[in-house]
Amino acid sequence: MEVALLENDASHWVYRGEGAENLVLAYNGSSPLFVGKVLRIRKASRKVAASGTEQWGNGPERLIWKDDPDILSSPLKEIAQQMFVQSVMAPLLGSQHIDAGIYVLVSREFLESVEKNVLCQRPAWRIEAAKVNTDCDYELLLSDHSVFPHSIVNGEPCISVEIKVYIAEGNAIKKSVTRIAQVSEYDPLDLFSGSKKEIHKAVKALFTTPQNNFRVFLNGSLIYGGLGGGTDSTSLIVGEEFEDVLKCVIQADIGMRTESFLQLVTEAVSKSGVLDRLLEVQKLDIFDIEGAIHAYYDIVSKSCRVCRDLGEDIASHRFSSLHSIPSDESLKIVRDYLIAATAKDCSLIISFTPRKNGDSASPYDNIYLASTDQSFDYKAYFIDLDMKLLKKMEYYYELDQKIVSCYIQTMNTEHQPEKIASSGGL
Repeated sequence: MEVALLENDASHWVYRGEGAENLVLAYNGSSPLFVGKVLRIRKASRKVAASGTEQWGNGPERLIWKDDPDILSSPLKEIAQQMFVQSVMAPLLGSQHIDAGIYVLVSREFLESVEKNVLCQRPAWRIEAAKVNTDCDYELLLSDHSVFPHSIVNGEPCISVEIKVYIAEGNAIKKSVTRIAQVSEYDPLDLFSGSKKEIHKAVKALFTTPQNNFRVFLNGSLIYGGLGGGTDSTSLIVGEEFEDVLKCVIQADIGMRTESFLQLVTEAVSKSGVLDRLLEVQKLDIFDIEGAIHAYYDIVSKSCRVCRDLGEDIASHRFSSLHSIPSDESLKIVRDYLIAATAKDCSLIISFTPRKNGDSASPYDNIYLASTDQSFDYKAYFIDLDMKLLKKMEYYYELDQKIVSCYIQTMNTEHQPEKIASSGGL
């Protein structure tokens, strides 16, 4: 029998957070079907008329995935997205770190009730931008990777961290073009370095200025970090209160637990090797958007707007080779770019639960925290692995140009005092 969520089920789904396109709800009821699950609810822009389930792709969109029969045969966009996670991202990142989820039937009344229930928890700017899409018939049900199934059943403590990974590039440019509340010392290069010292530096920087890039959950409930993305007010318990909360997981004296927790995260990032795999997927983008955009225009059989804007002489000199390659090579360039774009925009959840002495039968990986003489079961999952659509290539190019412009402006501003000094203040 097909599972369906109806109006009277809405009260058991609570707000966990949201991104640009989806709300995430966690289940707090008692049904065995949904314990330990989260539900992704699609949103609809308030500026664009909402639509429900979408048909999958046009000709060029399907052409990109012609070598992936599961994606190609998907009748709906939602199914294609799920198949992308299952057949493309899972082999690249490791199936043990991926959850493609299942779709469940939802009623309009359920979605309307959910919207009312979570309204007071959503950031104002998110509410202004989008609402729950009540025209959808199905929503994606996933495991709640911030908890362990046995921890829920046995009442054992579980702590997890969600890290918005971003692309492994310098932080100065991103600071200029993203919505930030405070300047952060976090540099993704540190997190991806492979050095425990540098990884720890990145983890501490994220913890110091979490915004929506670093969130901590205890037994599935958010205790540290932003609720709804961007620069929302950070929901925090700080100082001694955070130390006190950690005592059920970290066996250390007060004042030492937070540092031990950050060291635990560092050890897991280093030992798991998940970011090494993610970096390899990010590196599929060998031409960057400034190269891939030319392959895109050839695929969709449009005149290249970028070449036109640059002028014939410059474009002919720099990009004629990209417009001369076989169509299969153009498709590969764009396909690899879109896969890499997913890898640059996902999040990583790492969850921990103390391992009982003598428990050698656990199915989870184990990590030892020397500072507290404790062993922990841990697991790592990538989330938000949405397929990037071909029709957004022009948007990605325009965003890249904005990044470059902001970077140049920042560099010019930083060097202005040097020019004034060298000219004697004239």
